[in-house]
Amino acid sequence: QVQLVESGGGLVQAGGSLRLSCAASGRAFSRYAMGWFRQAPGKEREFVAAISWTGGSTYYSDSVKGRFAISRITAKNTVYLQMNSLKPEDTAVYLCAARDGVVVTSVNYNYWGQGTQVTVSS
Repeated sequence: QVQLVESGGGLVQAGGSLRLSCAASGRAFSRYAMGWFRQAPGKEREFVAAISWTGGSTYYSDSVKGRFAISRITAKNTVYLQMNSLKPEDTAVYLCAARDGVVVTSVNYNYWGQGTQVTVSS
């Protein structure tokens, strides 16, 4: 069992940056792949970024490639999403997720946080 709590969301102007954090507790965090997803009103949950349990492999959706960066500090039980060059279409609730085992770029994760709102204004 893993518990996840996101923070760092807020209101930012287009072109600005935010850094989201996900604090994890519970079983074997160091061996969990981690992902970030987002969901806008009326839309399906969308993959954003993921990182392997070792931190050695990262993956990004085409829409955020080159703008966002996922990282983790296992000793602090924390995963981050650095978001740069934000666009209004990035507006969504961002959710942290954990998966026991290999990293995937689908919504097939075992544990989810409740999300943090990111709003990007024009």
